[in-house]
Amino acid sequence: MREREPILTKTMKASEARQQFSQLLNQVFRGEARVLVEKSGIPVAGIISARDLERLTFLEEQRQKDFAVLDEIGEAFEDVPKEEIEREVARALTAVRRKQRPRRERVARAS
Repeated sequence: MREREPILTKTMKASEARQQFSQLLNQVFRGEARVLVEKSGIPVAGIISARDLERLTFLEEQRQKDFAVLDEIGEAFEDVPKEEIEREVARALTAVRRKQRPRRERVARAS
C-alpha cells in the first residue's frame, strides 16, 4: 500500500486568498493543500478540509478529556506537598527505568 504524500501548506496574503478563493477551496477539498492566510505578515486564519476540521475537533475533545483526568488526579493529591510528589515521581521513574534497563540492553545488542 502506498503512503499518502504530505499535504502542502501554502501561505498566502489575505488579498491573494480572496482572489483565488474558489481555486483554493477546490485544492483543499481534493486534499492537495492547506492554506495559512496572513494579514500584514501575521497568520490570521487557516483553510483546511472538512476532514481535517473533524480530526482537529476530535483531538481537541480528546485533549480536554485527558486534562480532566489529570485534574482529577491532581485533586486527589491537593494536600500533599509539591516536593513530596516530585520525590515520589522521581523514585517511581527510577524504579521503572531500572526494571526496563535489561530489556533495552537486549534490544540494543540485537540490532
